[in-house]
Amino acid sequence: MRKIIFFIFILLLNHSLLAQISLSGIVTDKNTGEKLPGVNIYIPELQKGSITNDKGYYQFKHLPKGNFKIQYSFVGYSKIIKTVNITQNPVVLDIAMQEESILAEEIVVSGGSYSTQHENAIKIESLSAEKLKMADSPSFIEAIAQIPGVDMISKGSGIATPVIRGLSLSNVLMLNNGVRMENFQFSENHPFMVNEAGVDRVEIIKGPASLLYGSDAVGGVINIIDEKPPVNGKLNTDAGINYFANTQGVNADIGLKASTKNDWFWMVRSGIKKHADYYQAEEKQVPNSRFNTAFFKINTGINKSYGKFAIRYNFDRMKLGLTIPPAIELINDNEYENKVWYQDLTNHFLASNNSLFVKQTKFEFNLAFQQNNRKLLGSELTPVFTLVNMQLNTFNYELKSYFNLSSKIELITGFHGMYQQNTNNNAPDHVLPDYTMKDASLYALFKHEASKKLNIQFGLRYDWRFIDVPRQLKTGEPNETDYLQNLNTDYGNLNGSFGTTYHLSKQLLLRANIATAYRTPNIAELTQDGAHGNRYEQGNRNLVAQKSIETDLSMHYHTKHFIFDIAGFYNQINDYIYLAPTSDTSLTGLKIYRYTQNNAHILGMETGIAYQKSYFASKISYAYVRGVQENNENLPFIPQNKINMNLDFNKTDIAYFNNVKFRVSVVYAFAQTQPAMFETETPDYFVLNSSLNFSVKMKKQVVSFKIFVNNILDKQYFDHLSTLKDLGYYNIGRNTGIAIRYFL
Repeated sequence: MRKIIFFIFILLLNHSLLAQISLSGIVTDKNTGEKLPGVNIYIPELQKGSITNDKGYYQFKHLPKGNFKIQYSFVGYSKIIKTVNITQNPVVLDIAMQEESILAEEIVVSGGSYSTQHENAIKIESLSAEKLKMADSPSFIEAIAQIPGVDMISKGSGIATPVIRGLSLSNVLMLNNGVRMENFQFSENHPFMVNEAGVDRVEIIKGPASLLYGSDAVGGVINIIDEKPPVNGKLNTDAGINYFANTQGVNADIGLKASTKNDWFWMVRSGIKKHADYYQAEEKQVPNSRFNTAFFKINTGINKSYGKFAIRYNFDRMKLGLTIPPAIELINDNEYENKVWYQDLTNHFLASNNSLFVKQTKFEFNLAFQQNNRKLLGSELTPVFTLVNMQLNTFNYELKSYFNLSSKIELITGFHGMYQQNTNNNAPDHVLPDYTMKDASLYALFKHEASKKLNIQFGLRYDWRFIDVPRQLKTGEPNETDYLQNLNTDYGNLNGSFGTTYHLSKQLLLRANIATAYRTPNIAELTQDGAHGNRYEQGNRNLVAQKSIETDLSMHYHTKHFIFDIAGFYNQINDYIYLAPTSDTSLTGLKIYRYTQNNAHILGMETGIAYQKSYFASKISYAYVRGVQENNENLPFIPQNKINMNLDFNKTDIAYFNNVKFRVSVVYAFAQTQPAMFETETPDYFVLNSSLNFSVKMKKQVVSFKIFVNNILDKQYFDHLSTLKDLGYYNIGRNTGIAIRYFL
């Protein structure tokens, strides 16, 4: 039997090898016909890049058969995306590029396959590395919160978790290159361990995505996609440092990447972040808001006509100060070092991503292992210094198949599984018990280009989840007699999605989508039984899976220089899980809060206008969201409605300076007058920021500079989702800085 399987594999492989195809062409200026050297051409699905020579000529060799998106980009010209059906050898594709940067869509992968944003029934926002850097923030989550409908729950600059359309924590899924991240994200004090350095782009799905990603994708999905390899035969180096005056903070990283002519590639990047306590307006220190992080990334693989095979390893270490009453009393300095009441987090991430092309079918086999260690350190006044020490091991595996049934029909099928185990090491507080969790799922997604105007996609997915919590001590005390009883339960959920895109014209696009999603109760909601802050929290073993159904309608209109977007949504959530007060008290007199469920709904809209012509660009957006339970209680962590506006002046060359960009940005947040039961009302606020970017070219080296000022007016303000608001601490005050990056 093994010989037969091996023989079939060799036949398939040989067929793929024989099917090697070349793609070439010439890139010219659309107006003048002049041939353009230095144009970047990239095929995201194959991770292959090329660059035009002095005669505007480019070439790819050894390509497999199939439908592929190809992206052409060049400074000062509009980006072009072409779909090519590669079936015969050779393929010639000449491109004429339009001088002047025109607003254009991107290629995205988070919708299940590589496609353009206009082809997806679910809208996928794409935030490039350049736009991330324009956010001028030491926090990755704060950088992506500039997207309408995306916000963050924060405890200073170091601790932040994302909010999408009013849902957060276990209702939002974070992905590392398509792999779900497991970082103890059940609490607002437990951030995802991510770093924006070495990121090519971030893709955000706003709304249910359980069809593609399973449990927890109720509010949406954030997919972080690493930088791409350089062109074959190239070696690229870059290094950068950002300085933030408010926190005397430094973000620094260095990267090295190369691709060989025989299709091997490798990338290495490392960096640190060091920030002291931040100052609110009028230079008042916020004690113990300091944080220190370090990271290391390595990615290597080979890219052949018959497939691509890659291995990635990420290491992250974070020390995050906690601004809480016990720490405030002990802090009398403003240093970088974390001394008391901080989280010490370590994360190892190892993944293998593999693709095999057979005729016009692609198979993917992906494996990933994550080891996340969370420690909570107290002070000399606590019984022991290390209060919490938990280790979470997670193993993910996935098999996907992409069938091109025709040039207009694609079928995606897959199987996904997860094995997770949490262990409490030698520490007295067990925030979560020891447990084992297993996932398995089957899914299928069908995409059909019914006509040049109409695209249809629909799919189904079934998930199983098994949870086993053995009988154990509630804490690690040697003489503890209070046991947590065992819990053994399972959940099964069927989810689906149906959506369409319809092009009324080349300029006007309509989207409609209806999708279901779910999340199983997390371990804390099922088992928690102890003091947490100034209250006693109890889990509820009778909780059922939270389920939702959301309807989305949107319209996109664009011309050469103008874009208008508007989207509305209604999300009905059945059995919404939340923490509610009871009339009971613990033995020590703390009021008991218990996890319970109630139906709820969230509705809202996002709209925006963008204009870009010649040297000037502007963008303004507005986001509204409202969340209410069936008992008329407001949902927690619902952000303020906000207006964001950017005004940009862009010039390719000014004297000795290249790529000059001056930006003024404004954020206006409306008052939040409908808080949840644990929250208070929050007044409106207005924040003004500005920045100046430019680069200088010296022979083969390029150095880019950026000077920025955030909160120019040094306003005192509370954001409704800041957990420091209850302690009377405002958000960060005026923050000036400079960023320098060197490219070779």
